Amino acid sequence: MTHTLLALAIIFSQLSLLAFGGGNTILPEMQRQVVTVHHWMPASEFSALFALAQAAPGPNLMIVTLVGWHVAGWAGMLVTSVAKFGPSSIVTVLALHAWDRFKDRPWRRWAQLGLVPVTSGIVAASAALIAQASDPTAIAWAITAFTAAMASKTRIHPLWLLAAGSLIGLTGFGQ
Repeated sequence: MTHTLLALAIIFSQLSLLAFGGGNTILPEMQRQVVTVHHWMPASEFSALFALAQAAPGPNLMIVTLVGWHVAGWAGMLVTSVAKFGPSSIVTVLALHAWDRFKDRPWRRWAQLGLVPVTSGIVAASAALIAQASDPTAIAWAITAFTAAMASKTRIHPLWLLAAGSLIGLTGFGQ
């Protein structure tokens, strides 16, 4: 158990420092570590935990806590949460201080503009990874693509889209 907790601490501390542009940017690496490297759960279960974390109220990275709990119970939940949110919080405080200090520098605007495509690409990779693990059939892929289009092109609340997807899943359509 100690070995597992240490592995969780190392993995999630590293992920904490890689979560540039938002927490969902680390989903591909988190999934790779949890599913492929350590075999703590199958990809379908990781996707289910991700869906549960997104549907639940609270921070969008509740998946970190759920993975920790799934792998090592209460101790795992505590270790993954502290490891994920501690290092990035410290770096954020330091970066915000520096960002404020250099607020009048012209390079700051260019840095912001350059980070937009990087962050967008990482978020897109996360979405593709979750869709790949969750959608075993072409019909499921089509439902995911339609839902993504609806989410990005309309003002429909994401919970309504989630509810619609759940109802479609309960019918067995696409399996």
